[in-house]
Amino acid sequence: MPIDNAAVHKIAKLSRIKINDNQVAATAKELESILNWIETLQEVNTDNVLPMIGGSDIQSLGRDDVVNDGNYSDKILANAPEAREDFFGVPKVIE
Repeated sequence: MPIDNAAVHKIAKLSRIKINDNQVAATAKELESILNWIETLQEVNTDNVLPMIGGSDIQSLGRDDVVNDGNYSDKILANAPEAREDFFGVPKVIE
């Protein structure tokens, strides 16, 4: 699919890419290559191909969605440089 200079400028404007006049020809060639590759992909027969999710046939083991209160404040505050009444202690930044 041939791409002319006007199309390159329009695509650059729509994608907010600054393109110089000396880059137009090379960009048109790259875009033509991409569109040709897409046309090739559209010709592939995928009628007997099952859809894949995640790119692998390995199924992940799910876990039950269990709601809890989180009650991890002791563990979290153990990493804090300063804690005050179950909260992070931070220095005043506004007087």
